[in-house]
Amino acid sequence: METPAVSTTGEKDTSQPQQQWEKNLRENFDSVTQIRQQPRDPPTETLELGVSPDPASQILENTQGTEKLVAELEGDSHKSHGSTSQMSEALQASDLWYCPDGSFVKKIIIRGHGLDKPKLGSCCRVLALGFPFGSGPPEGWTELTMGVGPWREETWGELIEKCLESMCQGEEAELQLPGHSGPPVRLTLASFTQGRDSWELETSEKEALAREERARGTELFRAGNAEGAARCYGRALRLLLTLPPPGPPERTVLHANLAACQLLLGQPQLAAQSCDRVLEREPGHLKALYRRGVAQAALGNLEKATA
Repeated sequence: METPAVSTTGEKDTSQPQQQWEKNLRENFDSVTQIRQQPRDPPTETLELGVSPDPASQILENTQGTEKLVAELEGDSHKSHGSTSQMSEALQASDLWYCPDGSFVKKIIIRGHGLDKPKLGSCCRVLALGFPFGSGPPEGWTELTMGVGPWREETWGELIEKCLESMCQGEEAELQLPGHSGPPVRLTLASFTQGRDSWELETSEKEALAREERARGTELFRAGNAEGAARCYGRALRLLLTLPPPGPPERTVLHANLAACQLLLGQPQLAAQSCDRVLEREPGHLKALYRRGVAQAALGNLEKATA
């Protein structure tokens, strides 16, 4: 984020406050990230699609857009309605939270209490308003179970689940989405039941959940829902990636299936990466070789595609 240059016409230099704000924001983001990582899963690859692109390159590409969203939140703080109109203090860096994959920026309107956050299996009572997608969550208060249920297959499901994982009980927040110029989405978490982190699950439990996700993904793929299928395959992979190497053989099939979805979704770069992961484990995997060739051709790398 660039700081404004000093005006040659005698205007007040605002670079120092801007630099201080950026410093506070970075320090706060680091502290929030540390808090979220303490009780939650060990770092794993992010493999989700659509709302949550997975590779680190996608995150880096989203950095500029995320900074723009933060600037918009700062500039629009006086436009908030309801409880925000009663806030007398200026927006602080601690009121903002970046989603690590760059899919949204969260501004806390009403702080929750406690340190616990929803985990796998937590039943959450939530209220979501202002979603720009064709179909959003049900009107009024609704109950959503983390990690379970068909609601996660909806376009809005992935976004809500990621946000809920960062919220405390009683918290109300606004979400700014890249490319969405309308009013911010508002999400309230009234309460939730106790859940478990994935590292608390037994190996057999993780494998069983992964099989369920894979089966559901295959159903969705056959029904023509490549985006929903990709999310299911990605969730299955996140569960299996927490197991000791080399991991179960299902990982190979899941990466290959994910590549097929990514090709249909017009994401050849991601498809090529998924195929690479398959071929690292099975160099002669025919479907992965073919799909990587299709992906490279789509990227214009004809020599690699021919090979």
